[in-house]
Amino acid sequence: MSVRRIMGTETEFGISVQGQPHANPMVASTRLVNAYASAEVHARRARWDFEEESPLRDARGFDLAREAADPSQLTDEDLGLANVILTNGARLYVDHSHPEYSSPEVSNPRDAVLWDKAGEQIALDACGFASVTGEPDIVLYKNNTDNKGASYGAHENYLMNRSTPFGDIVKHLIPFFVSRQVVCGAGRVGIGQDGRGHGFQISQRADFFEVEVGLETTLKRPIINTRDEPHADPEKSRRLHVIIGDANLAEISTYLKVGTTALVLDMIENRYLTSDLTIADSVASLRAVSHDPTCSYLLQRDDGSTLTAVQLQWEYFHLASGYVEERYGVDADADTRDVLARWESVLTRLERDPFECAGELDWVAKLKLLESYRERDGLDWDDAKLHLIDLQYADIRPEKGLYHRLVRLGRIERLLDDAEVAAAMHDPPTDTRAYFRGRCLEKYPDSIAAASWDSVIFDLPGHDSLQRVPTIDPRRGSKAHVGNLIDTSATALDLFSALTR
Repeated sequence: MSVRRIMGTETEFGISVQGQPHANPMVASTRLVNAYASAEVHARRARWDFEEESPLRDARGFDLAREAADPSQLTDEDLGLANVILTNGARLYVDHSHPEYSSPEVSNPRDAVLWDKAGEQIALDACGFASVTGEPDIVLYKNNTDNKGASYGAHENYLMNRSTPFGDIVKHLIPFFVSRQVVCGAGRVGIGQDGRGHGFQISQRADFFEVEVGLETTLKRPIINTRDEPHADPEKSRRLHVIIGDANLAEISTYLKVGTTALVLDMIENRYLTSDLTIADSVASLRAVSHDPTCSYLLQRDDGSTLTAVQLQWEYFHLASGYVEERYGVDADADTRDVLARWESVLTRLERDPFECAGELDWVAKLKLLESYRERDGLDWDDAKLHLIDLQYADIRPEKGLYHRLVRLGRIERLLDDAEVAAAMHDPPTDTRAYFRGRCLEKYPDSIAAASWDSVIFDLPGHDSLQRVPTIDPRRGSKAHVGNLIDTSATALDLFSALTR
């Protein structure tokens, strides 16, 4: 399958209320999501179906007791917070104190970038809708920390074969994730969880990870998250829930983040990785790599040798390149070849001079911008102005955000155009089950009682109970499978009758 597999992203946005520094973020997040729902969902709003969720099931073979779980782990409870299922197959909701956008399931890295970017625009529209109520403006940031000790996530999800031993996933992914940040870090002013240490680091999230493996996502964050909630046939599949990534604005950073990870997962599934790339003290190494934007920090390997994070990424690249040639040869798909080519190009330039990647990678673009201010104004890293620039880079407002300014100046390379991002705000991917979910919500809004990743629940005339249509296979429910059926079904009852005939 190469880089092509079922995947998706989740983004928790940083939130503030202008003129109200002590505003309750949960109240503000609720106002934001409800404003979007009122403006964009003109009919009955389907509720999220929590029945199939199992956040306390651990991939190591046990279920965590509910009484032992932190409340933040109980994502299968309907807390009555704002929650909207979108016609593009995504979900916009309040996750404790943040607005969160969970993208629809996609089948390749470029689509992951596309529907992730659509989420930014949806969040931006939500801010606009919330501001017309006469209340103070809400501002969202696509970042991962408030620099006061709190961190919020940018997660990735990848469908994997259940037969793959979880120990292999842990063994091969930990070194990859420790070193991957040199490609997809978002950059951050400040060292330590509260950002009080002076300096710049590669990753926004690195300082918040404390263990190698675990079930938690907000406390004792693990490099490898063990949540075993496949949202698919549990006998065949597992969903790898990756919580260690940064929230990226640069499209190539996101593209390489998911594309290279998909390639490594393909090698793990097919037992191709026989080399032992284990590094010593991975949690400390994760932070040390982040704290060194020169990319020269030497990681210690178990065999006593040392190498930099870029060199470790080269190890994975060479393995992946050989794997693709050996397994796919001339038949390797264009997506896979493009990920490999961009990965090689970025590593070559990172090794020579990281600033050569300022047009593609968030952390380098941000560092170059900050260094220009430091040189012009003679600023030390503890200057509050640099923290403000860091925050302003992540501001999703096009007229305010410094990332957007760099794009307008032609200093950041894009993969997408504005028209396709605008379409993805409302249209679902055509080649996954998100198509069925999104089209049903768009065409039959009054007849959809609830939905989730793996089902759509209909409220139909002539039926005494709600009718659940399972969508357990993420690759079915695509336009090829059901497009014509939806097009020719005038009502939800017609569609349901055709599906169950």
